[in-house]
This record gives sequence, C-alpha cells and structure tokens, in this order.
Amino acid sequence: MIVEDMTEFAACLAPMQALAGLDLGTKTIGVAVSDRMLSVSTPLETIRRKKFTTDAEALRAILAGREIGGLVLGLPRNMDGSEGARAQSTRAFARNFSRLWDGPITFWDERLSTVAAERALLEADTTRKRRAEVIDHVAAGYILQGALDRLGHLRR
Repeated sequence: MIVEDMTEFAACLAPMQALAGLDLGTKTIGVAVSDRMLSVSTPLETIRRKKFTTDAEALRAILAGREIGGLVLGLPRNMDGSEGARAQSTRAFARNFSRLWDGPITFWDERLSTVAAERALLEADTTRKRRAEVIDHVAAGYILQGALDRLGHLRR
C-alpha cells in the first residue's frame, strides 16, 4: 500500500516495528534501517541493481530478516519542487514493489540528501574509494532519518 501523507503512513505502522529507507539510483539501491522505537536511522548496505525482480528479492530478504514494518523511498524532486523522470521512476518502483510486499510505503523528499551524505563522509576524512562504496546507503540513512524525525513530531 502506497501512502503519500506522512500522518496516514504513521497510522498504518504496527507498533515496535522498524522502518527501512531507500535511496534508489539507476545502478544501486542504498538501504538504511531504523530501530524499533523509530528514532535512529542506520545505513545498512547498497544493493547493486540488476533487474527489478532480482532487486526486489534482495530487498524483500532484507525487510523480512529485519522485520521491517514500513518503507520510506527517497523521492528525487527537482530543486523547484517539481517531479521529473527520476521521481516518476521511483514512483513506478514503489507501485511494482507494493505488489510484492504488504507493508506501507511512503515517499520522502530527498533533495540534497546525497550532498549531505557526501559532506558527512568528507568531514569523517573518508577516502574517495570508500565514499563511492558507502554513499548510497549513507544517503538512505539521511532520507530515513528525515522521515523518522517527522514521525517523531507527529507522535507528540
């Protein structure tokens, strides 16, 4: 089930289940997970994309293994807020994946998440090679943390 509104997404979540955040790229999918209290996001891994069915199986294995209750996909809006081809591709992925997985799926504006992740990795003095290996799941961590922060404000 795809839910656009964060308040409705929060209502769909089962108690004490973690969330996963995704940074969908053309070559990779960055994956981050939260704790069960929905307070902290942790970058997990990067899936090298092959074809949708292979990517979906890898993702479903992660979600099942970690008992994930909801999915937050980074939505790559243009800087003016409009949606281009990449955003439409993300929405298509969500529609296709929702046929294979029963949990709620929502979107989070990912503008500048990769920039923030890159900056954090540079500040941590990470080598160029290591940055290339981890940038996608670190960006997924930023996406998921933004959604977790919003959910935290909704619960107050």
